[in-house]
Amino acid sequence: MPRATSDGVSIHYEREAGDGDPVVFVQGLGYGRWMWRWQREAVADDHEVLAPDTRGTGRSEAGLPPVVSRLPRMLRAPLLLKLFGYSIADLAADLEAVLADAGVGRAHLVGASMGGMVAQRYAIEYDRAASLTLCCTSHGGPDAVPVPEETREHIFDVPKGATERETIRHRMRPAFTERFTNRNPHLMDRIVEWRLEQDASDPAREAQAAAVAGFDESDRVHRIRVPTLVVHGTADRVVPVANGRLLAEKIPGARLVEFEGGSHLFFVEEADRVNERLRSFLADAGRSGRRRRATA
Repeated sequence: MPRATSDGVSIHYEREAGDGDPVVFVQGLGYGRWMWRWQREAVADDHEVLAPDTRGTGRSEAGLPPVVSRLPRMLRAPLLLKLFGYSIADLAADLEAVLADAGVGRAHLVGASMGGMVAQRYAIEYDRAASLTLCCTSHGGPDAVPVPEETREHIFDVPKGATERETIRHRMRPAFTERFTNRNPHLMDRIVEWRLEQDASDPAREAQAAAVAGFDESDRVHRIRVPTLVVHGTADRVVPVANGRLLAEKIPGARLVEFEGGSHLFFVEEADRVNERLRSFLADAGRSGRRRRATA
């Protein structure tokens, strides 16, 4: 069970052997490694795969003050937002610790939502990124289109008396299309179980939310100089598609692929189509990297 240490926090990661350049999958806010299971399977034949647990998620430590974590949410959440929460810089440093521990010199980063923010920050601050695939994410800052208030309330305000499973279903409803959830009841049941097993605790989730709230790379994303694929669903109710368009405009040479009618978790709902795009992009990025190294 490999682990890296970042600023005193133990970060767990999974590693699957493969012949090609490593691909690293970085999760969204509160989500466990389960969210990438379809993409991990799709690239495993051609690439080594690394899947870290974001701090506070899965088997990684949260690194939060115990006293704060034990407080009621009404007292805890403001403290985590203003004083004790994470930053995207913290999470990018965790990623660097994982890649260093794994002995990875160059890796393709695939990040969704908050994970896409971590990937952006990482590509700007560190030198191991070979390419970026940025799903349903934003560069943050004043130009970014915020999470709609209705969605925010759905994610963070849970009906009183709801069970743990009911809470999970309530929170993730805006991330899927109703058509998908209605047609895949058994899969939704499995996702609830995966989330119970792997997702962040409430305090860690709130600490991750603080990282997202404070993120702003709008003035620096133009510094990204690796092949970049921006992928977004046009019906994303969590991170509106305008954010993907802004990202693609600001990152030099970025490709933008929109999935018409796609939800926030479009890469789960339309896994086959997304995987085809991802494999093609990774192959192109790998060839470009080899050409650059050959002429260096």
